[in-house]
Amino acid sequence: MSTDQRVALITGSTSGIGAAIARRLSADGFAVILHSRSSAAVGKKMAAELPLAAYIQADLALEKERIRLMQESLTLWGRLDVLVNNAGISRVIAHHDLAAAASSALWHELNEINVVAPFHLVSLAETALREAATRGRAGCVVNISSHAGIRPKGASIPYAASKAALNHVTRLLALSLGPAIRVNAVAPGLVDTPLTADWTSAQELWRTRAPMHRAARPEDIAAIVAMLAASDYLTGEILLADGGLNLT
Repeated sequence: MSTDQRVALITGSTSGIGAAIARRLSADGFAVILHSRSSAAVGKKMAAELPLAAYIQADLALEKERIRLMQESLTLWGRLDVLVNNAGISRVIAHHDLAAAASSALWHELNEINVVAPFHLVSLAETALREAATRGRAGCVVNISSHAGIRPKGASIPYAASKAALNHVTRLLALSLGPAIRVNAVAPGLVDTPLTADWTSAQELWRTRAPMHRAARPEDIAAIVAMLAASDYLTGEILLADGGLNLT
């Protein structure tokens, strides 16, 4: 790789939004590090298909696994310029069903993956991202959040609360780490993935009420991440990407 080639780590990048982000950043000239908790065969196949890519398997629910992921990532090419915290989990629970959502284990699980893990990875990557700034471009962190962290929506109240926390962590980190490191978030609404294929009511909502008359495609979210990675100025922003549904 050339000495000026930037490196990006994208968590949860073997399917859906994460895979689209990895492919977009690769097309934009990045060396990319793919990651997933499982689906290692898919990750290795993707890495072989992209011009300059590697795959690392790790369970982000475990602190020691997060540390290993970052250590192995930094060993690959000796630098890290962009960290995309895409990996996340959701649990579908009706908002009125407080009893079903009251489990401490459920809240812990969602917060560990959706809030603690992204924060911990930024902490582990801080030195490398600061070094990126010495090469002329600020280090960049992009957290993939959700419109549920902005509006009172989402698969469940614990999920929405975890994404709201991630949004605030994004702003706090932007304030703490600038100007050497920029930190932003993208908050998608409905995105067309295999997971949402049978969400017929949500699909209908976006078709009939959103100004764009459709859900997002993974490539739409990837384009926003690419824009944030290309910027030298934006920081502390939570970019709501719901096709304008929030306007209705």
